[in-house]
Amino acid sequence: MSIWLGSETRLLVQGITGREGRFHTLACREYGTNVVAGVTPGKGGQEVEGIAVFNTVREAVAATGANTSLIFVPPGFAADAILEAADAGLALIVCITEGIPAHDMLRVKNALAAGPSRLIGPNCPGIITPGQAKAGIMPGPIHQPGSIGVISRSGTLTYEVVHQLSSVGLGQSTCIGIGGDPVIGTDFIDCLRAFKDDADTRGLVMVGEIGGRAEEEAAAYIRDNLDIPVVGFIAGLTAPPGRRMGHAGAIVSGSSGTAAAKIAAMRDCGLHVCEDLSRLGEFCAGIFQG
Repeated sequence: MSIWLGSETRLLVQGITGREGRFHTLACREYGTNVVAGVTPGKGGQEVEGIAVFNTVREAVAATGANTSLIFVPPGFAADAILEAADAGLALIVCITEGIPAHDMLRVKNALAAGPSRLIGPNCPGIITPGQAKAGIMPGPIHQPGSIGVISRSGTLTYEVVHQLSSVGLGQSTCIGIGGDPVIGTDFIDCLRAFKDDADTRGLVMVGEIGGRAEEEAAAYIRDNLDIPVVGFIAGLTAPPGRRMGHAGAIVSGSSGTAAAKIAAMRDCGLHVCEDLSRLGEFCAGIFQG
């Protein structure tokens, strides 16, 4: 099984006619995703390699039955693109765009809170269910179908973790990059709740980083609600206080959000913590295959 994305996904891409949108749309289709439409205002009636382009999301949904959106829209327009997808009734919205102003995302988060649409991102690599579908920018070939779920704040660390898992024979059920911005649509606990209900996910890897308390809160949720093994990794052990490291949300303020505090919280809650990224695959094999 999988969570949120699978063979039933009918994907449309907002921003399909841009360079990045076009490239990754075709990569998703090549992976096996059912890409049914694209959306670029003013370019309705065109095609991208046989994929019909519409002016609005609502038109695309009416014509194709799309249920998921992948967004490659510039930062200044991305919030409105998310809201347009939600207004059209799409169940899953994946926003890759980096650099969306935080106040725009607060407006989006408040608007989505009352509706059924789920947002993954922004500033994320997306989501993939190996062997079924991907909605994002991750390299498909490193993934293998299996029973280990992956949740990560970091895109590149997601790829590294997945590559190591696949290298030791640990396939993945679904892999999700939730994004590293301060305001995101789907957090660790949202993902954990979904994996908890997936009978075929038999282990999890959670990749966090400095800044905020999301990892500590997720660890407490795992302690109280999950009965499958969870491996945790925190990036940023050597990060200096007060300096943003990579993501807008990756900043240590005073004693809050340090890697050491997050690692301690994970261990206190029963997670298996790996501190050496280069050995994570081997570490996971010992946990999940032991």
